Amino acid sequence: MLHIALVSTLLLLSSVSLAEKPQYQHGISLLHDLKYRADFAHFAYSNPSAPKGGSLTLSTTFPIRNFSGSWGMGVGSAPGLHRTNDRLFVRSADELSAVYGLLADGIALSADRKSLFIRMNPTARWHDGVPITTRDVHFSYHALASFATSSIFSRAYLDSWIESFEVINDRELVIRHRDVFTHSNLLAMTTFPVKPAHYYAERGDPYAISLEVPLGNGPYRIAGYSRDHVEYERVKDYWARDLPVNRGRHNFDRIRYDVYRDATVAREAFRKGLFDLYVERDVRYWHAANDIPALQSGRILRDTRQVARIIGQQWSLVFNTARETLRDPRVREALTLAYDFEWQNRVLQHGSQRRALSYFAGSTLAATGLPGEEEVALLAPFRDQIPERVFTEPYALPVSTGHGLNRAVLDRSRQLLADAGWVIVDGRLQDKQGQPFTLEIATQHVWAKRLLLAYIRSLGVLGIDARLRLLETVQAVRVRQHRQFDMFLNDVSFVNPPMASLHYYFSSEYAEPGAGANLGGIRDPVVDFLIERARRTPDMETALIACQALDRILLWGFYRIPLNMPDEERFLYWDKFGRPNDSAAIYEYLTDGLARVIDTWWFDDVKVGPPVGLRH
Repeated sequence: MLHIALVSTLLLLSSVSLAEKPQYQHGISLLHDLKYRADFAHFAYSNPSAPKGGSLTLSTTFPIRNFSGSWGMGVGSAPGLHRTNDRLFVRSADELSAVYGLLADGIALSADRKSLFIRMNPTARWHDGVPITTRDVHFSYHALASFATSSIFSRAYLDSWIESFEVINDRELVIRHRDVFTHSNLLAMTTFPVKPAHYYAERGDPYAISLEVPLGNGPYRIAGYSRDHVEYERVKDYWARDLPVNRGRHNFDRIRYDVYRDATVAREAFRKGLFDLYVERDVRYWHAANDIPALQSGRILRDTRQVARIIGQQWSLVFNTARETLRDPRVREALTLAYDFEWQNRVLQHGSQRRALSYFAGSTLAATGLPGEEEVALLAPFRDQIPERVFTEPYALPVSTGHGLNRAVLDRSRQLLADAGWVIVDGRLQDKQGQPFTLEIATQHVWAKRLLLAYIRSLGVLGIDARLRLLETVQAVRVRQHRQFDMFLNDVSFVNPPMASLHYYFSSEYAEPGAGANLGGIRDPVVDFLIERARRTPDMETALIACQALDRILLWGFYRIPLNMPDEERFLYWDKFGRPNDSAAIYEYLTDGLARVIDTWWFDDVKVGPPVGLRH
């Protein structure tokens, strides 16, 4: 998922005389002091002495059918493609909110925080040897704005806060903000893809879905591909190999992704040594993994990590509040109470999950207990628009024994439904006009069927005619975009801190179908106010108060049924690698290309590894 907010419509290509001389720094954070000084040698979680060499083979569920970097209608970028292109800045994995230079070697923020100066690294090169300049950055911003016309990256939205984007010379540019730069704006530069202007001068749109191998500038380039695999080779003369942010990283000579559309097949392939590392997302198989002979002998190792960068609700059931039956918050509360989390966690998840009783679960931004004085003061102007129990009751959901029906809770659900005008007639719930209460729960995840069918049985006890709808991937995209669902199983986890995402997920601006990730259609002026407060925060303390208040309003609105908070990562790997002491790198994660493995592990040719002769 992208969170970018650095494009503009005013692009000045002529030289700009600076009214103020920027004091460039190697990195920046608006929420805390930098851990790494200007003279730092390498990140603490990487090993600068790690040897280069060897091959890494991984699995992927994504078919190889796009190298442009664009996403849409079920077509995504090839796995690992991000390794071919560097960004302006990188985030450190052991700090909450700090960025350091990569394509750019300097960053400066004006005293009034309205102007951000960026200086390009003079040694930066594309793989064809052409220097990377502000011309490429200008081209990339313009291309992205044209490509993303109907999302958070649209020209209209970006123009609402970008005053101008000025190219000073080949190395320097300045972005003028209509208000002041925030933490979210800075983090955007760590995800924004810079495209080569000279390469696309004759090729046209860089975001057109294509299998043409693009020109990159990163530590790897595409060495070959087919429908069932893509392989990358390390660029030996990579321009940034000796930068402090890269020392000890990108150690494998070759990285290959093999496509496995079925998880069962992938597990067996891993056990046979056909690829090197497997992230186990189904806890049932994690607990059954001890029967692997290679694990018992120590040739396969397994590990877990709890990562602080991902917070929130890993999975939740979203209510479509545009549906007439779901507009009343009492109905949504009744349906929320009816979900027996403890039963499904015991029976189906080996008791491994923790319930996400917050939109920011796993972080200090989560609301707990009653609101403090500063939260109450922040919400005071909206007191008549907020349910009184936001101030008088800590948010909590009932905890069952995990055995049998939770009848006391279902009785409470029945009462809420009755208060909302629904009555039981011959065992069926219906409104005053005799229309039955029907509910369709949509998901494209086959694994979720066993969780949702148990919930549907509980809804049946309430007289609700609930059904499960399994979707194909492309179909799921359309259903989401057009809000063609009553309830939808959705991931609402965030990169920590989450301020860059709040507007897109919860604001009234993105409540319309097709507009953004506000799938529930939340339209609440209090929510909008708190989002803006959090986005414009000058420090972490202010963000904390705004996010905790926002959390309470969302929770008591019953817009989603919260399921589990982000789980620990569980992964198995063949014992053929060296690993740094990366326990401090808690703000990085293994998903989306297994970034931590690719980044800082290395091949150890002394270790045994998988059986010989089974690899490509």
